[in-house]
Amino acid sequence: MNTRYTYILLALLMSFFFVPASAQTKKPAAKKPAAKTVQKPVAKKKPAKAVPVVQKSSAKNLGDAASTVTVDTTKKGGQNKPNNTPGAGLTEEIVVTTAYKPVLAEAVKIRRNPNLEEASPFKAPLAYAPIDKKLQQDNNIGELEAMKRPAEQDSVLINNYVKVGAGSLKTTYGEAYFANGRDEALQVGGFLKHFAQAGNQYKQNEIRDEIGVFGKSINAENTISGRISYKRHGTYFYGDNTSGVAPAAYVFDPQKQTFNTIGAEAELAKNYKDVENDFTYALKLKGYIFSNAYKAKENNIILSGFVNQTVKQFYAGLAGSLDISTQKDALYSLNNNIVRANPYIKFQGENYKIDAGINIAKEFGLSDRFFIFPAAKLEYQIVPKYVRLFAEAKGDVNRASLLEYTDVNPFLGENINLINSVDQLDVTVGLKGTLAPGLSFKAAIFRNSIKNLRLFVNDFANTGNKYGVIYDGGKTRISGFNGELNFKAADFDLFGRVEFKDYKMATEAEPWNLPTFKLTAGTVIHISNTVDINGSLMFRGSTQDRPLGAGGLSSTPVSSNIASFADLSGGATYKVNKKFSVFVQVNNILSTTNQTWLYYPNYGLNVFGGVGYAF
Repeated sequence: MNTRYTYILLALLMSFFFVPASAQTKKPAAKKPAAKTVQKPVAKKKPAKAVPVVQKSSAKNLGDAASTVTVDTTKKGGQNKPNNTPGAGLTEEIVVTTAYKPVLAEAVKIRRNPNLEEASPFKAPLAYAPIDKKLQQDNNIGELEAMKRPAEQDSVLINNYVKVGAGSLKTTYGEAYFANGRDEALQVGGFLKHFAQAGNQYKQNEIRDEIGVFGKSINAENTISGRISYKRHGTYFYGDNTSGVAPAAYVFDPQKQTFNTIGAEAELAKNYKDVENDFTYALKLKGYIFSNAYKAKENNIILSGFVNQTVKQFYAGLAGSLDISTQKDALYSLNNNIVRANPYIKFQGENYKIDAGINIAKEFGLSDRFFIFPAAKLEYQIVPKYVRLFAEAKGDVNRASLLEYTDVNPFLGENINLINSVDQLDVTVGLKGTLAPGLSFKAAIFRNSIKNLRLFVNDFANTGNKYGVIYDGGKTRISGFNGELNFKAADFDLFGRVEFKDYKMATEAEPWNLPTFKLTAGTVIHISNTVDINGSLMFRGSTQDRPLGAGGLSSTPVSSNIASFADLSGGATYKVNKKFSVFVQVNNILSTTNQTWLYYPNYGLNVFGGVGYAF
């Protein structure tokens, strides 16, 4: 009995389920379709793979019986329509007999294969170490701990150094330096120098000695420094002119020449301070007493200084000097004095620097002349921190000096003619800067206008083998180019300078004994902490001395050309320890018999060595 009620209830539920589903079909039916049987699929067989088939079936089971109930499923949509009008009701049933399998067209397929490579990022193994530190809960600012001073490399300070040596050509060599040590307020020291050698030519001997003391005291506001020195230079007039043109009574007998110079200087300068609108000043006094083996003497004293006021980005100041000297020889005694004043103003910015001023010079004594020269400089950074353009225009009076002349040519005779030369206008334009770390350069073209250019010429027709001084009486123009290159690395230093000059003489035929080309270069190589190697090269172009003739200048002069030459030198130093070292030096490696002055050849191959000691 209970089972029967259960079947009746299930039939009612199925009728309520299928009737609403059939009511949602949009296809209208004019007539009530006849019931059709639905073929049931065979048990335990998979349905065929085909497009779903829609069949009309008749009610033979409980679901079919429920579908035959005549119930208006159109509800309100079919109330006003008869049963035979379209849309009056749903009388069709759709049965899906197979599972739906979608099929994609060729146009919507994805033709990109997936990337099957594994590209997982690398994860480095991490190691963690806990910090053994107590957490501070104090929020106040703590006091910084003082940084420990690193240990000094040299625990024992070495203040003194002595170096001695000997070698071929009877060479003796010695240097010594002394100092009081590390003191920020006071520096005191001294030095000794000695060098002597004898060449292959008769009386080709030379000796140079120098001794000096110096000191510097640095106070809170000023710095005071001073120096006293003595120099002695001895040589012979060893130029053998017997093969050339000489006076009839000339006999080659080299005479000895000695130069002695006592010099001193003192300076007072205000210490630099990085403050706004600072006022600076300096005062310097220096002088010397010079004499030679004959009767020539020269005394000179120069008082110079400057005051400078800084106002924001420009400086205004005044520099000046008083140059007083006396020269004496067998035939003359004269005074040669010059006073100078140089007012200036300087501007400085981030990329430029301008110095504008004039140089006022007044001669009195030897001559009485008054000059006003330009004193201007300009620097501009074309490539910041690398390349700067600079230009300069200046002029000055060059005092004729026995000391300066004999430093250039020690074979000058007696009663030298003294005339001050004048740099009327020197103009220079060039570039300087840094091409790479440690590599710096400077290149410039210049044009100088000089009145009374000094020239050293042979005076063999009157003295046999001595030189004299003459002057180009008019305005000499010198044009040229000079360049410098310096490279400094950790273990290698290299420097070089080249100079070209072109002379346009006023009264003289040639720039006697002045080369038109000169090259100097040198290097220092630090092989290790114990071995250093050095080298130098000097190349001088050819020059020409004043023509020789019997009894003076002649219509048939004898050639006096001096060929170009190169002088190559080098040496090495080995440090045994912090105190002892040994060295060797080789001069004129090419062993050329070149001449700087006519009939005065330089020294040939010279090798000497020695030891050094620091304490």
